[in-house]
This record gives sequence, structure tokens and C-alpha cells, in this order.
Amino acid sequence: MGFERRTVLTALAFALTTGCARAKSPARSIPDTARWLDYKRRFLLPEGRIVDTGNGGVSHSEGQGYGMLLAQAANDATAFDAMARWTRGALMRKDVALHSWRFVPGQANPVADLNNATDGDLLIAWALLLAGHRWGKADYLQQSADISSAITQKLIVSRHGFTLLLPGLEGFAKSDRVVINPSYYVWPAIDALSRQDPRPWKRVSADGVRIMKVARFGTNALPTDWLDIKGEGIVEPAEGRDPVFGFEGIRIPLYCQMSGRRSLCDAIARYWLSLNRSGKPLPAWINVVTGETAPYPLSSGGSTIAARLLGRPEPPARNDGDYYSTTLAMMNRVPI
Repeated sequence: MGFERRTVLTALAFALTTGCARAKSPARSIPDTARWLDYKRRFLLPEGRIVDTGNGGVSHSEGQGYGMLLAQAANDATAFDAMARWTRGALMRKDVALHSWRFVPGQANPVADLNNATDGDLLIAWALLLAGHRWGKADYLQQSADISSAITQKLIVSRHGFTLLLPGLEGFAKSDRVVINPSYYVWPAIDALSRQDPRPWKRVSADGVRIMKVARFGTNALPTDWLDIKGEGIVEPAEGRDPVFGFEGIRIPLYCQMSGRRSLCDAIARYWLSLNRSGKPLPAWINVVTGETAPYPLSSGGSTIAARLLGRPEPPARNDGDYYSTTLAMMNRVPI
């Protein structure tokens, strides 16, 4: 699964648990009609496919999940159903109730890589669960349950003293280590699915929190986008990947704050706050080992999440609103 994914995002509001004064989170509201209609116009095709405008017009299971969640929050049942139908028809695997991670239009086989992306499956299952309850749709609830069951059966493993959530079916459980992505722990989705059946999710949740408390590297104590779990309780930046906190990890504060786990982001908040105080822009990524930072700033969506984490007003939107940046800004406003 070659993740070319994404642009950059931003995170949420929280008062620091150490050192800094507490700030109240800005009020969150259902996406207003104008914002949602603009989002649909820019990214949703009539057949129900969300287009990743930052990656050549491909689509992802992740993007379908985000779109479905936003449609549900906006009470747009028609758009939701179109996305749910396209997602199931184009991405659902035939052997297991999981979704292939990428759709490339114009290809003879637009779904050449059958591997899933677990965050996409979590987002889709969560969206179907919410929509099923909101609109009384038993078929949505059954589809959500099927996906949740497949995740728990195929993507949860116990290794090296942890119960772990694999990022995908193939390529992550090595002989000597397990590769995970902490931003794939979509905490509000995990919590919602756990309320349906807590047994498979209890250890995943508890150990995910344990991992986040030790996955703090370099002088700024930041997590990396990808981690290796090796040996008894050993957590390290993943081999063969740049040890950066960036395009993937930026979603950690989003999901932590959406689920009431703000304290897991205290080091991220301290790092961003130190840059704010020194008048420096927040970089799109930082190498946690060398300290090297991106020569360009967080996207508009990313800056929105960072502002919320620091308890500050949402910054003015910049003209960089591709699919990923815009989606994360929209998700930051969705009530749970």
C-alpha cells in the first residue's frame, strides 16, 4: 500500500495540561449549509466519489469516510447514500468486509491494489453507524457491524506486549516488528464502535493510549507518523521511513480532541505554542531526530486544528484549500 497521501492538516483546541493556562475550546457546530454545499461542489462527483484534488483526482476509502461523516453531520441523506453506494460498489473487497484503499480513475483496473487502509474502514463504519441511527436505516447499521467485525478479526493483533491495530491487511506485521500509524487510531470511531461491542476494542484502546504516551521523540517529544513496535513494549520511529511528525500525524490532535483525549497532545501543543511565542510559522512537518522542518507552513486546514489545540481563534482561510486541507478543517467543526 503505497501511501502518497495528502497534504497537511491541523488540529484542535485544548488547554495545556502542563505549564500553560487552560483555554476553553471554541464552540463546535454542524457544518453550515453554505460550507457543505461548497464542499460538495468542489469534491463530490454525482456518482458519490470524493475526489482527492491534491493527488491527481484519485479517491481513497479515507476520503469516502470523511465525506460520509460530513454528509451525516449536515443531514444530507441523499449525498450520504450516493457515497455509501459508490464506496460499497467500487471499493468493497469480495473476500472480506473491508475496502481497498485507493481508486485511480482512467485506469483499466482502477482498484489495482486490494490492500485496505484501516483508518478508512474505521471512518466508513463510524459514518454508517451514525447515519443508521440518524435516519433509521437498518442496512447502514448492518454494513457498519460487518466492517467493524472484519477489522476486529483481521486487523487486531497481540504482539510485543501490546494489542495493536494494523494499518492494513498486508505489509505491516513483520517477523521482528509491527508497523503502526498512530493517526489510524480514529479515536471517536473506535469509541463509537466500542459502544456496540466493547470486547474487541478495550485492549486496542488502552494500548493505543499507552503507545501515544511513550511515542515521544527528540527534544520536542513528538510522535512520528509511523512507528515500529518491537521487543517487549519497545516503541520507535519506523525503519525505512522519515522520522517526521507531519502529513499523517497531524490528525492525531484532531482525533484526540474529538474523543476527549486532549492530554495525549500536550507535547504537540507545547511545541506549537513555543513556535507561536517566538513568532515562527508552524511547519508542515518536522524531523523529530534532526529538527529539520518543512520549508513551507501547515496548510489552512492544519492551521485550523493547531489553533483549536492552542485555544485560539480560527485563522483566516488561505488559498490552499485542496481536498485534504479542506476536509480536515471541516472535520474540526463536526460535533460528536
